[in-house]
Amino acid sequence: MKQPLSLTWDLDSIFPGGSASAEFEHFLKQLETDIGVLDQQVAAAASPANIESTRQLDDVIALLQSCSGRLVQASEFAGCLGAQNQQDKGAVRLSSKVAGLRADFEGVSSKFDDVLRQTSDEVWQEWMARPEIAPLKFVLSESRDLAREKMSPELEAFALTLAVDGYHGWSEHYETIVGSIQIPYEDEEGTRLLSAGQAFNKLDDPDPKVREAMFRKWEEAWGGAADYCADTLNHLAGFRLNLYKGRGWEDVLKEPLAINRMSHKSLDTMWDVITKAKPALVSYLSRKAKLLGLESLSWVDVEAPVGEFSGKIPYDQAAKDIVAQFRNFSPKLADFAEHAFDSNWIEVEDRPGKRPGGFCVSFPESKESRIFMTYSGTPSNVSTLAHELGHAYHSYLLEDLPVFNQNYAMNVAETASTFAEVIVADAQVKAAASSGEKIALLEAKIQNSVAFFMNIHARFLFETRFYEKRKQGLVNAEELSALMVEAQKEAFCGILSEYHPHFWASKLHFYITDVPFYNFPYTVGYMFSTGLYKIALQEGTSFADKYDSLLRDTGIMTLEDLVQKHLGVDLTQPDFWQGAADLIITDINEFMKLTEPSA
Repeated sequence: MKQPLSLTWDLDSIFPGGSASAEFEHFLKQLETDIGVLDQQVAAAASPANIESTRQLDDVIALLQSCSGRLVQASEFAGCLGAQNQQDKGAVRLSSKVAGLRADFEGVSSKFDDVLRQTSDEVWQEWMARPEIAPLKFVLSESRDLAREKMSPELEAFALTLAVDGYHGWSEHYETIVGSIQIPYEDEEGTRLLSAGQAFNKLDDPDPKVREAMFRKWEEAWGGAADYCADTLNHLAGFRLNLYKGRGWEDVLKEPLAINRMSHKSLDTMWDVITKAKPALVSYLSRKAKLLGLESLSWVDVEAPVGEFSGKIPYDQAAKDIVAQFRNFSPKLADFAEHAFDSNWIEVEDRPGKRPGGFCVSFPESKESRIFMTYSGTPSNVSTLAHELGHAYHSYLLEDLPVFNQNYAMNVAETASTFAEVIVADAQVKAAASSGEKIALLEAKIQNSVAFFMNIHARFLFETRFYEKRKQGLVNAEELSALMVEAQKEAFCGILSEYHPHFWASKLHFYITDVPFYNFPYTVGYMFSTGLYKIALQEGTSFADKYDSLLRDTGIMTLEDLVQKHLGVDLTQPDFWQGAADLIITDINEFMKLTEPSA
């Protein structure tokens, strides 16, 4: 692996010229033309009456896949441009253009789904048995079944068109709000204004005074933007609720569960296991408060570091460590990570104007990925980096499959990423040079459990309750903050002395329109990956191949069927989830033992 590594990514290898790229403009024009051709083909198509007439739709399916892959390519490129510089107006224009193309494509897809819907069961079985079509059976069947629960194709297409400037438009408006957030920060270099992303990194600073001061300014900044955020959140929810009403859907979780290809029973079983495991986390948080010299933790103290691991980890060192730890599990994963670092796929520079948070996007046409974050040298940053590399590896394993079969659900996407995190975190703990360092690394690992068991549970509770309240009318900023604090108190079992009222405003995940309820899939992925890791510890190096095979099937199975096939496990029962929780509790017990006053 080359050293030193670039702190910025290379987007020119995908489309040169940034938001002024002539090549990207040409790509979009060709895509627009092909969507128009596709629209004509679908309009002329009829539901096949026999096996022979199904062959007439082969070209339509091929063009659907081609346009789908290119839409992902275009959307992710425009998103990367906007993330690296929130003041890039050209990126905003391109994102709007791509959103329009996506709406057109989804409208055509909806019409094609109606062709699938009207196909008789007898012809359908024969059609799906054709060797050329059989690999797509799961995805096409899924589309057919869902089409039977939606509005007419014309109404679905119209709703998708309205969503560009309505539903998705409000999400883009939130990005504008975030881009305007500037928070003053003072240190030895003087006073300067931080972007939301830069300020967020200060919230887990080792210095309690820095954390406390930044949290006050953070709450103040988002409080100032609260009315704008409340408008945005209300209109996003209103659009969804009206769309669901038109489809006859009463349960707001119907769509997110369908998108994540999992059952309500599996989700409820997971949350039940987590709730029963929370007393261990409460004990951990109480101990952490004592270690920090506090009577109890406030919201901003939850992620504060504990132990002797207070120095910054250079980016190059983090990359070397991640690759080495990946290699202990899978040489294939390690080689891929090296390639990502050497090919400048990763954007980590700490600078103003970047979007907060981290993400990984994949480009199916280029067969590449890009990772975005702001790296400041904390153990949490290293975990995020490993997490996003896990996403990229998942996409890499699927890049030779049909485009339709590369579209895996968010919960299993979070499995691959969180599994990569666990590999790194566990290796770090085992390699700790001292008791103090081991405490610090264990604590950082347990922080993830707090995030997935408590923080994300609070998001889930808030969002489900908000949607029920939104059915009765608009919910103002003060009511949203009250709902948020109520959810946080319940999720954290009342252990904190202070909560984060404006978390609903500051958290991007509530405003994402591609996947509604962008919260519980993270916890599903965390629990699933932890359960997989427990099996990996039992089976040793032979598990790597099984892991890859499981990931390759993630686009063509429900979560329950995926786990049953590869692990022989029933996710509607608590056993697998409990195994994951037990592994987490083992870490907590070790932390508690190491931090006993007499130790």
